[in-house]
Amino acid sequence: MARIVVIGAGMGAMAAAARLAVAGHRVVVYERTETYGGAVRRFERDGFRFDTGPGLLTLPAVYRDLFVKTGRKPLEDCVELVQVDPSARHVFADGGEVCLPNASRAGVVAALDEALGAGAGESWGEFLVRAREAWDRTRRPLLEEPLWSNWQVLAGKEPYPAVPRKRLLRTRRAARLGEIGRWELRDPRLARLLDGYALAYGLDPGTAPASAAVLPYMEHAFGTWYVRGGIRELARAVYERCLERRVEFVFGAEVTRVLEEEGRAAGVELADGTVTAADFVVGTGPWRLGALVAGRELYGAGEVPARPEDRHPGRVVVCLALRGAREAGAVHRTVVHAADPEGDPDLLRHGVVSGLPQVVVDRPDDPALRPDGEHESVVVTATVPSAAEYDWAAPGAADAFADRMAAAAERAVPGLRERVLWREVRTPVHTERETGATGGAVPPPALAAPEGVLHPANTTALPGLFSVGGWSHPGGGLPHAGMSGALVAGLIVEGPGFRGSR
Repeated sequence: MARIVVIGAGMGAMAAAARLAVAGHRVVVYERTETYGGAVRRFERDGFRFDTGPGLLTLPAVYRDLFVKTGRKPLEDCVELVQVDPSARHVFADGGEVCLPNASRAGVVAALDEALGAGAGESWGEFLVRAREAWDRTRRPLLEEPLWSNWQVLAGKEPYPAVPRKRLLRTRRAARLGEIGRWELRDPRLARLLDGYALAYGLDPGTAPASAAVLPYMEHAFGTWYVRGGIRELARAVYERCLERRVEFVFGAEVTRVLEEEGRAAGVELADGTVTAADFVVGTGPWRLGALVAGRELYGAGEVPARPEDRHPGRVVVCLALRGAREAGAVHRTVVHAADPEGDPDLLRHGVVSGLPQVVVDRPDDPALRPDGEHESVVVTATVPSAAEYDWAAPGAADAFADRMAAAAERAVPGLRERVLWREVRTPVHTERETGATGGAVPPPALAAPEGVLHPANTTALPGLFSVGGWSHPGGGLPHAGMSGALVAGLIVEGPGFRGSR
């Protein structure tokens, strides 16, 4: 039985802790805040509850596998999973809209044809077929296996099979997601639909690789799911599974140094001077983890480096307590696309907040989130520059942007602003405080391509020290965090020869 210290109680860290504990190891988790879940948080006031992190879950199989491998009770015995249908309603700048069915390619094709005109559905359906090919080519190396030592091959050929485009004497293929929209989808509303998936993950469609096509494919192929009571309930269930496996949690305990002895990780030191010995240390955020290891580079010249986190954007989340009941037929999620297609890319490239940004409006039909049937709990989310690029703490900055978000959201919920009892505005400043991520940035998922997105490996140059969570392989996103935990546990339990679950 090994002694294992886990730094932080995020979703990836807890997923690793539960798996390590069931393998017979003694696991202690040190969390500098007073709760678990990382970015999967909840805000409560006056009988209202709001998810301030992810609002929906894709790839629930990741957490089903975690619960199967760590105990007798399956996931569905611990939380109530609800498949959201429609998956999302999309409202475009020209006033048009479409509701996309959940996990139904045929249904999506029919809905797009009806809403946008004949041929739109077929164009999107053909795109999804190509996106599936990119998914099949990259799924295992990017999600289910430890990062390859020859990871450069993942930055080689673009895995998305772009359609050849002949222009004059040249033949070109889309290498960027935005080019897929312009050259393959053609309809500007379909292009905005595609761009919206990238923006929701904090990616610029103009620079994101074509392989980002896997993001909408994941939603269409595996569906989107809601956890009754809010996604925070998933974090609670994972935390309780850890407790069942006798994982020890110490909250309010900040790790300030990783100890090294005889050339390997040997434990941690806390801010109060407490020292805990360990055979293995599992850390979070490779960029921050490097600051805890004095005088040692954790990733060599030939490895994916640990880059500053604040080079990525963050999110503003506006929690709205509304008077009046949720109307019959209201959809769970609405994506309101920006009126200015260049506004959100400018935000990502230059740190300039847009006038009416793309917003995601979540309106769960869940009595647990509201004080009674005469009120409604709504969450509006937008991708924004991190706190390193924009002064979210400046007087009035957060409220001014929240006003713009509410104005955009009113295109989805008419009369929204007149119904507001009160609101809570949460910016990247809150994210940094709660998760420790520099600038309150949010990590994107891993994407293979010549200029894709790759995160540092879960192993480090210091034997016995591992990295877990959204800032390490395979990157950000709720399912990716669970995969990261599975990879780290496998590498510790089975050793460096571990190649992922089959």
